[in-house]
Amino acid sequence: MEKRKVMMGCKKYLTIFLGAIFYAAGIALFLNPNDLAPGGVTGIAILLNRFISVETGTLILVLNIPIIVIGIWKFGWKFIVSTIYSLIMISILTNLMEYIGPLTEDRMLAAIVGAVLVGTGIGIVFRAGSTTGGIDIIIKIIKQKFPHKKTGSLFLIFDSAVIAAAGLVFGTIEASIYASIATVVTMYTMDAVLYGKDGARLIYIISDHADELTDCLLHEAGLGVTWLYGAGTFQSKEKKIIMCVADKKKSLQVEEIVKEHDPESFMIISNATEIYGEGYKNIFAEKI
Repeated sequence: MEKRKVMMGCKKYLTIFLGAIFYAAGIALFLNPNDLAPGGVTGIAILLNRFISVETGTLILVLNIPIIVIGIWKFGWKFIVSTIYSLIMISILTNLMEYIGPLTEDRMLAAIVGAVLVGTGIGIVFRAGSTTGGIDIIIKIIKQKFPHKKTGSLFLIFDSAVIAAAGLVFGTIEASIYASIATVVTMYTMDAVLYGKDGARLIYIISDHADELTDCLLHEAGLGVTWLYGAGTFQSKEKKIIMCVADKKKSLQVEEIVKEHDPESFMIISNATEIYGEGYKNIFAEKI
């Protein structure tokens, strides 16, 4: 058991390191050298770098220190340790990659490629059960105080402020426009890494052959299955209701299994946009 924990810990931190490489590459090789400051603490670090002679990676880490302190106070060390590690790796790798220089001077290309890399990095870190710090933690704290506030709206407020500041600092509206594009692409890419290109499907199956279908879903499709219990109003007969989550490709396989083994069953398939647990999102890292 102890050996398994060590292996899982090593895997987690190696995954975070991989995410940090993507994140740092997007910032150091594309966004920062092309005067693109997307939202969040990273965007603020890029803007500050134009006024003080401190490397962007170092500024990302320094700006996150007070946020991390608040995070430790609010949520404890257990979660924050991996976030500190991800921030240190991002800081070091960003500073090192800046010596390579920009890989393109086309701002549109830099905005898209850089944002894809940053979004991929964030998604990988989130899937490992950690965060890249910054606005994630701030919004988590705000949501505790004002749970009725929408997460998307809070992110939009913070990001819009940084993007607007980018236009002022760089003296051109194009800086804000390209930064906006980078922010949108980052969010889209992060979602794609976390949920897959086509998201997931939530499937309910009401059948008189629930045991047989469950066995097929477990062994043929490799899906986790949960039983719910209910009763029809017409016959007042108790039934097992199969519930499972599958990606688009697997959901088609589920349909074929149901058609083959119980074509008379009742099946509901809907899009699942928020999924927490093993194999999906981390409850802290995402529900902020």
